[in-house]
Amino acid sequence: MTGEVADHAFKTVRDVAVFTNKCLIVKDVKGRVRTKVEMYSLPYSVVNMWSTENAGILDYTAEVELWTRAGHIKIELKCGINIREFERLLAEYVL
Repeated sequence: MTGEVADHAFKTVRDVAVFTNKCLIVKDVKGRVRTKVEMYSLPYSVVNMWSTENAGILDYTAEVELWTRAGHIKIELKCGINIREFERLLAEYVL
């Protein structure tokens, strides 16, 4: 979109999450052979709430769940991604 700038990007387990100055873009790859790709463009104004779950000792992913006017979205982040940085950016843009 004209005037839209990507600020931060996070590689997820199989997906990508990109913070722009206008919205959060999530590329969601589905299936074992990764042939189906779904794209979400979430304007920050539609995010009602979110929650985060840290990766544990035996769990290799952290999760971010977003509740929006359009529904519920779950993003799995790789172990090693700073979940607090992701959450800080989300708060900065949404609030």
